[in-house]
Amino acid sequence: MLKRAAFAVILAGAALTSACAPIASFSGFQAIEANPRDVKPGEDSKATVRGRLGSPSAVSAFDPDVWIYMNQVKETVAFMRPVVTRRDITVIAFDKETEAVKTVDNLTLADGKVIAFNGRETPTRGRELTVMEQLIGSIGAGGLLPRDEEGVPGSRPGDRR
Repeated sequence: MLKRAAFAVILAGAALTSACAPIASFSGFQAIEANPRDVKPGEDSKATVRGRLGSPSAVSAFDPDVWIYMNQVKETVAFMRPVVTRRDITVIAFDKETEAVKTVDNLTLADGKVIAFNGRETPTRGRELTVMEQLIGSIGAGGLLPRDEEGVPGSRPGDRR
């Protein structure tokens, strides 16, 4: 009887501690065989980087010779909100003429900055129709009657749309 009670207590303790274990979720570029941090300026080119790392997570909007590899890890404990525990961003810039790696910048979660988001909206004035105006306004727009579209530019003979 004492063995069963001790086993039940150990089993309940294991269940309670495992329920609070964090669940990690990975997103973005996952380095399996090669790491973006291993890219060497002057030694590697676009072809070798693409062959080793694959396509980038993003390409700069202003310069197609800047590739960005990003990944992050979020941990969730029980019912709490997910918390980003690790973020790695590697920015690789290439020379335009030779396509050789010019610079490699490695950024982490500590390099990030919190930006204040402004939630205000600019109202746009448009025409707001009442329900009755919407119902009356759609009466003549329907396609209940067949239309004769022969001779209309862009229509084919015998084509009924």
